[in-house]
Amino acid sequence: MPRPAELVVSYRKIIMYYRIIDNDIKVCLSVPSFSEDLFDLTNRNRKHLKEWLPWLDTIMRPEDTKAFIELQLQRFSRQEAIHQTIFYKTEIAGVLGFNKIDNTNKIGHLGYWLGKDFTGNGIMTKCVKDLIELGFEEVELQRIDIRCAVGNMKSRAIPERLSFENEGIIKRAEKVYNKYNDHVIYGLIK
Repeated sequence: MPRPAELVVSYRKIIMYYRIIDNDIKVCLSVPSFSEDLFDLTNRNRKHLKEWLPWLDTIMRPEDTKAFIELQLQRFSRQEAIHQTIFYKTEIAGVLGFNKIDNTNKIGHLGYWLGKDFTGNGIMTKCVKDLIELGFEEVELQRIDIRCAVGNMKSRAIPERLSFENEGIIKRAEKVYNKYNDHVIYGLIK
């Protein structure tokens, strides 16, 4: 059921939307006007994020974040992805989204990250739970996948909390700078 605070929620007609998660948390479709604040969050958290995310060296200026958001909006318009910015109170806290939507098989590949100062408060679990609802109800997915590095226990805790099934490990699934990480695959069926 659509939430009353949403502006436009139909996946096929969205121009801009936001969803209120609770009194302190809101998620919005990522738009270029968020790029400077999102870049600042990324920049302040490079050390925190670099252990698990391989793309940090490609985001060196606010313009890089803006170009990334513009690309995500193009992918969104083709129904290939959904990129959301997380607001905690009035600050950008992180992002989440369907990094890839396989429309043939109706599978959403979900990813996320938070700035270090925002971790440990249940923010991401609430946001992922909401995105699952959006994926199943609006995007009409039949399955959602989350892949986490085996050693990233904080990231892994989210799908485990939300009743995803641990479906196994893919060895050397992602190169993160000078090492390869194994991934745990979690799946949730509608």
